[in-house]
Amino acid sequence: MEAAKQWLAIPKHTREMLVRNVFCSNCGETEIVKYTIESGDYGPILKGKCKTCGTEIARVIE
Repeated sequence: MEAAKQWLAIPKHTREMLVRNVFCSNCGETEIVKYTIESGDYGPILKGKCKTCGTEIARVIE
């Protein structure tokens, strides 16, 4: 729950930018889709799938 609060505290335009700027080992820079928000040691973690190829990807929000 804390991770979701931290995520929502980020301005909407910045969250949108972060979702569209995730690294996929197959595609390079991509967008994350069907993601969940989890707590991590350094901040919220987005875990989901690459919009292009469907590979599971993640992004730490510092």
